[in-house]
Amino acid sequence: MEFENYNPERKQRIVQELVPGKQITLAHIIASPDGELYEKLGLDPRVELDRAAIGIMTVTPAETAIIMADIAIKSSGVSLGFVDRFSGSLIVTGTVSQVEASTMAILEYTADKLGYEVCGITRT
Repeated sequence: MEFENYNPERKQRIVQELVPGKQITLAHIIASPDGELYEKLGLDPRVELDRAAIGIMTVTPAETAIIMADIAIKSSGVSLGFVDRFSGSLIVTGTVSQVEASTMAILEYTADKLGYEVCGITRT
């Protein structure tokens, strides 16, 4: 297949745009995840698997993930699996009740104190 305008010597530019807004777009709790999922996420299943739950959240603006991580740790004793201030991703691990408590605390704080739009909690 030929591409008429394709030139491997030409540099291409990718523009990434974020839609302004203050919102939590995902708040999901995975109860009793398989050890393979822990490994694929870069978590240690030998340490984390006995804790029995993973919480996943995404937020814009992305820097809010730092605040969310702080709230999660202080509200319920979960462990941080991953926090990314550039993508707005947060992963926590703990017991189901710890993960649920931290997720609820994050949603309440961001909605009430920061004025964010928040989604509901989903579960698998």
